[in-house]
Amino acid sequence: MTEGDAARRVTRISAYAVSLDGADRLLLCRVAPGSSVGFDGWWTLPGGGLDHGEDPRDAALRELTEETGLIGELDGLLEVDSWRTLFTNLAGEREDFHGIRFLYRCRIVGGELRDEAEGSTDTCRWFARSELPAERLVDIGELAVRLVL
Repeated sequence: MTEGDAARRVTRISAYAVSLDGADRLLLCRVAPGSSVGFDGWWTLPGGGLDHGEDPRDAALRELTEETGLIGELDGLLEVDSWRTLFTNLAGEREDFHGIRFLYRCRIVGGELRDEAEGSTDTCRWFARSELPAERLVDIGELAVRLVL
């Protein structure tokens, strides 16, 4: 038996919007303190888990609007990423976590940038490459930077 066999197995499918503005700045959201995802205060892409039966494209657009107030239009699939790790969750249980993540190139077509109230993120902003919070950027954000900046 491997360590992964002793852990609870969890698969999560999520979708993310990768958006640049006219100045080649990337849109990121900050993980809210106490959120269930961990990484409090770290920066990530707007996005998150799919609801049961939800199309990944719809999820990316829904999450973009929920977390930033912006309305987007998808310009195609940028990447499908698979990530696996063993960790202890907030309930103290060992998890063998497998994340399957869809990243979509997204053009902003409306809305106004605003913070999310009582959600998994607490603020959002545009970052130029030179402004990126490298020490506090989650891996999905690092992947987006490599792909588009």
